[in-house]
Amino acid sequence: MTDLSPENLAAARAPLQTAKSMPAGFYTSDEIFAAEREHVLLKHWFFAGREDELPNPGDYRSLETPGGPALLIRADDGKLGAFANVCRHRGSILLEGTGNCRRIVCPYHAWSYFSDGRLYGCPDMEDAEGFDRVENGLIPIRLETWAGFVFLNYNNDALSLLEHLGDFPQRMATHRLEEMRCTWKLRLESACNWKLLLENAMETYHTGTVHKDSVGAQVSRTLNTQGQWLCLQVISGRSIATLPGTEPGFPAIEDLDDDARKGTYFTVIHPTCQFAVAQDCMWWLNVLPLAADRSVLEVGGCFPETVVSQPEFEAKAAAYYDRWEMVAREDIGILERQQAALGSVLYRPGPLSGRDDLVQQLGLWVLNQLPNL
Repeated sequence: MTDLSPENLAAARAPLQTAKSMPAGFYTSDEIFAAEREHVLLKHWFFAGREDELPNPGDYRSLETPGGPALLIRADDGKLGAFANVCRHRGSILLEGTGNCRRIVCPYHAWSYFSDGRLYGCPDMEDAEGFDRVENGLIPIRLETWAGFVFLNYNNDALSLLEHLGDFPQRMATHRLEEMRCTWKLRLESACNWKLLLENAMETYHTGTVHKDSVGAQVSRTLNTQGQWLCLQVISGRSIATLPGTEPGFPAIEDLDDDARKGTYFTVIHPTCQFAVAQDCMWWLNVLPLAADRSVLEVGGCFPETVVSQPEFEAKAAAYYDRWEMVAREDIGILERQQAALGSVLYRPGPLSGRDDLVQQLGLWVLNQLPNL
């Protein structure tokens, strides 16, 4: 952490025209990563998927989270719940992957739970003094939803999800995201710091070089936001969810407002999620930080239910999936090289461009959550 000196941090906090990039330790230090986990990742809302991925009672999905293994499951009454994916007996993982079950049964000692988390069965516990079945149900994780998107939070004292989102719902209102359905997801391992993935997603400075053979150079504008999110818009009269030269397979959503018709919104909902909202669809980049130099990137896509139900949907959607995967892999390739370079003893923070405005804002948002920095 020696390069996280007051002088280097003051330079990172300076006005954009004179600011420097963050010190290397911001991306390489295990101590900083531990502080981020405590003060950022476990304190704020993180994206966990779409409600429509689990439509039926008993549908479940296990997931990795900043707080450990978690479980989303729809109860018999139709309510979606989130729990630590940990048996209350001796801590075994309960469910893996996705599926449907009437009861959650631990594979170790056969303790079992209702889909709403209540304890159902616990063999041979008759001699345990003071054993309380109510107290030994699954441990819930705070869950709130907006427009079909599921968010979790380990901090029961945090603002509500809607307070966290601020004016995000108003900005996206005419896209009617609640009417969309998730149709595709991809998981990618990345040997880089989690913040690099999000910083890269919030500037178009790199697109003409890193993506010269895919999406190419892009023009964008930064939009003002209220709440815990940032936004730029890539200007384009058509959806950029397919590659240049490949016409979008689906029409623009009806009745988009004037701003929405101008291009694609690229947003970061602090701390770990990007929603990219185009004229005809939306996709996300959801980052799971694993270590200072390791992350998992999940890319997912949604389309309006009206087009998902069309017979030719899958054939037309393939061009979108190809674009999303290609660009994500290109980004990871350059970011892994950046992570390696940040390990150089000769690295020094460099000057920022005017096109790095949201890169600076992202870093400062994280930095301001950390005590004593």
